Amino acid sequence: MADGPLTASTLAEPPALTSLASGAGCGCKLDPAALLPLVGRLDGGDLGGRLLVGSASGDDAAVVRLDDSRALVQTVDFFTPPVDDPYDFGRIAAANALSDVYAMGGRPLCALNIVAFPLRTLGVETLTRVLEGGEAIVREAGAAIVGGHSIEDAEPKYGLAVTGLVDPALLVSNAGAQPGDALVLTKPLGVGAVLAAHRHGRRDQAVLDDAVATMVALNALASGAALAAGAHAMTDVTGFGLLGHLHHICRESGLSAELDAAAVPYLQGVPELLLDGSGMSGGSNRNAAWAARFTRFAAAVPAWQRALLCDPTTSGGLLVALPPARAGELAGVVVGTLRDGPAGTIDVV
Repeated sequence: MADGPLTASTLAEPPALTSLASGAGCGCKLDPAALLPLVGRLDGGDLGGRLLVGSASGDDAAVVRLDDSRALVQTVDFFTPPVDDPYDFGRIAAANALSDVYAMGGRPLCALNIVAFPLRTLGVETLTRVLEGGEAIVREAGAAIVGGHSIEDAEPKYGLAVTGLVDPALLVSNAGAQPGDALVLTKPLGVGAVLAAHRHGRRDQAVLDDAVATMVALNALASGAALAAGAHAMTDVTGFGLLGHLHHICRESGLSAELDAAAVPYLQGVPELLLDGSGMSGGSNRNAAWAARFTRFAAAVPAWQRALLCDPTTSGGLLVALPPARAGELAGVVVGTLRDGPAGTIDVV
């Protein structure tokens, strides 16, 4: 192929985005059993006491105090394509990255694009649509994309490095939960199963459209409602599954949890995908193996629901710990409670 602009006229029909990816969205995360102990050994310093949240607690973002009323919230998130539509890829990746700021009780300010892309395989038009999708969601969040960095890569990847602001007095981490708190989940689970099934040839467009709508929805309103309701702890549910992210809240808060499997909401069609195995992936299997270290299941909990709780979610909802009397103030479902017990452990009933 001659050098020059990589337009539709210089390329054959580009391959589907997901055909170039080894995983789908947050399902391509490294094995948490291997990754988290490694991260826990790193010590980046405390910035003279200004570091309010760092890497040691496994929280959603870092928080650095600027003054008595302002702190920076910083996070980065990128992944391989979960869907073939490039505009939706951009929207999903952006919503997923912004979610980390909302999970800390902050508001996004600006973002940098992170791009790894096979430009000669997919062309400029495809990349343009990815970036347009990302920008649309960032604008919806009231933030701005102010730059970025790109590299050539045979496997496409996209995401954002996001900077936000939070009042230190309103900061919500994963470490402040209290015994008796209700656990509210603000989005249904099962995105990982839908994406895995799509890659395995189970291509129900209505089911996929439902999953995309869930993934591109920002967690801004849920975060605001959680703050107004006096949330004690909060995290977003992404690649490590509901059990993995709940484990972090329990571990950092020194508590145990009881999770009601039957109460956990899920997307349409997901039970069938988990029952026939088409919704299972390497990510869900890795999550399940890790969760077995800190989770006990009641015998009556069926296998598909156990798999659902380990589903590697992309751009999932918030999991909020708050006083039970105020749980109804959130647009979500009460899925469990926190209690005194061995820190980090979960009983699923």
